[in-house]
Amino acid sequence: MDTATVAVTWAGHASWVVRMRIGGLPFLPAPVWPRRILGTPARLTPVGVRWEDLPPVDAVVISHNHYDHLDAPTLRRLPRRTPLFVPAGLARWCGRRGFTRVTELDWWESAELAVPGREPVRFDFVPAHHWSKRSLTDTCRSLWGGWVLGDRRGQRVYFAGDTGYGHWFKEIGRRHPALDLALLPIGAYAPRWWLRDVHADPEEAVQACEDLGARRMAPMHWGTFVLSAEPVLEPLARVRAAWERTGRPRAHLWDLPVGASRVLAA
Repeated sequence: MDTATVAVTWAGHASWVVRMRIGGLPFLPAPVWPRRILGTPARLTPVGVRWEDLPPVDAVVISHNHYDHLDAPTLRRLPRRTPLFVPAGLARWCGRRGFTRVTELDWWESAELAVPGREPVRFDFVPAHHWSKRSLTDTCRSLWGGWVLGDRRGQRVYFAGDTGYGHWFKEIGRRHPALDLALLPIGAYAPRWWLRDVHADPEEAVQACEDLGARRMAPMHWGTFVLSAEPVLEPLARVRAAWERTGRPRAHLWDLPVGASRVLAA
């Protein structure tokens, strides 16, 4: 297998294990490993990757501070020198929990992680339409957004976090052309009158992939926690139908089951 590859494993909900090359250590977007999070029923599906099976982690990527995307018990499992990449306003929260390598970014800012003996990886923080809140007094006191992870060979993975649909996807695609893979949320969208602004539905997620100019799409944010009113399997059926209507290759929709992996060759 070519070492110049990207490998992704869906751990469930918005949690992924991303390797920017075979043999490289993983990055963890939105790691949430507990069976239950505050304010929701227990998981419908178990975590797809046992924590004990993970190698050491190169970095953690956080999109926003909601409990289903920023989980303190999971972070406590990590060494406190693990690099964290977080939205503006969240560095203090991380620092209070002992993390010493926290990079806080605003939209369109970027940072690079240099790991001895391996290629550096670039982290670009990009806009989303969502919100933040973790307590009664901190509504929208920290930012929210998505991330583009890229290496010097030009391979790039977009992690959307949580977001509604809108014009920002075309701008992200313009600034980061030829994205190899877009990890896009497709669940927690019903009822639309309440959630349209902050959660894309499956058809909007497929359109977002088109707007981004991404070659492939991997759906996420469905089938794990009950956060809204749509039937559990409806997002999967709708995203498959929407993808088919585009005429794009079926193989480029990576509708993975929880725990499954896919490798993107250079």
